[in-house]
Amino acid sequence: MRSPQDIRKFWLMVALGGALTAVGLGAAHFMELHGHIVTGMNNQVVWGLPHVFAIFMVVAASGVLNVASIGSVFGQPVYKPRAPLSGLLCLALLAGGLMVLMLDLGRPERVIVAATHYNFKSVFAWNVILYSGMSGIVIVYLWTMFERRMNAWSKPAGLAALVWRFVLTTGTGSIFAFLVARPAYGTALLAPLFIVLSFGWGLAAFLIVQSTMYAWEKQHLDAAVQRRMARLLGTFIFASLYLVAVYHLTNLYYARQGAFEAFILLGRGGGDLYALLFWGGYVLLGSVLPLVLLFHPRLGGERCTLAATFLIVAGAFSWLYVFIIGGQAFPLDLLPGHEVSSSFGDGVVAVYRPSLPELLLGIGGLGAAFLMTTIGVRVLDFMPQDDFVPAAKA
Repeated sequence: MRSPQDIRKFWLMVALGGALTAVGLGAAHFMELHGHIVTGMNNQVVWGLPHVFAIFMVVAASGVLNVASIGSVFGQPVYKPRAPLSGLLCLALLAGGLMVLMLDLGRPERVIVAATHYNFKSVFAWNVILYSGMSGIVIVYLWTMFERRMNAWSKPAGLAALVWRFVLTTGTGSIFAFLVARPAYGTALLAPLFIVLSFGWGLAAFLIVQSTMYAWEKQHLDAAVQRRMARLLGTFIFASLYLVAVYHLTNLYYARQGAFEAFILLGRGGGDLYALLFWGGYVLLGSVLPLVLLFHPRLGGERCTLAATFLIVAGAFSWLYVFIIGGQAFPLDLLPGHEVSSSFGDGVVAVYRPSLPELLLGIGGLGAAFLMTTIGVRVLDFMPQDDFVPAAKA
């Protein structure tokens, strides 16, 4: 039975999540009312800061389900108690990310057209099927976990979710990979890169929520389990850093990509911000420092792991900002081998400054995911059932 203090905490968290969601909806209404002129976007940068939030949540939604897959599909007993929470977070992050995507693109009321009229030559049409299919499979997956009569189907459902999330993340990476005109994109490496990135980002998001739930219950996760999950997170982050390096080295191999790589990695031609975010935000703070916190023999522990997860999330936003915004800001190569300039800004690096409504819309998506998770944990039994160590004795 919940104490009155726990009930007050629950309603406080619901109020916080509801307020953040309302702020995001209000920002979307403001942009709908005044037009996208109130944003920092322009004819060259058409995907702004809200897409950074949305892509993070969609990719993390795929990766967070990895926890359930390790338990149900691969039979690891440590991860099985965490499978329901993993499924809930997948649905919440996916819903929050899609909320931001629909409200940022303009004319959200026309989403019914996209849902009923498909152009199968468009990767966006594919993703409509992938996102809705993912939600349906995860709901069935959760049903097999909670209904004892359906427990025998938990592994097949988990396997279907595992395959589908690989396809979903491949589709997300392919949105960019098929944009061959942009020097930042147009490579088949983006599909596996996004899959590996999803592992680290999803597990980081899961550990943040799990730590919050344990703190709410005044419990501590077993040290051995915490250490095992921290090492797995470190492995994912190292793999992500390696594939990002391969992506840039592949671009550097081609002479036509040299100017773009100098723009992103060295800050040449007006790319100072992107170089700073890449090296300082993603590489140093979002990858190297978390690896030190997760693997250093004298560090470790719950606090270091939690600090590493927040740094990883910050690094993810830094990388996505560089990848999405920087990739659009760099001018298109309209006539290879020639310099192009015109009154329309051809050949000029685009200037993009995120506006407050864009930021609030992205935060609103996170708020919606937070609200869904809070209510889901309260209504159903999503708390991992471990042998808890009381906080007073830990």
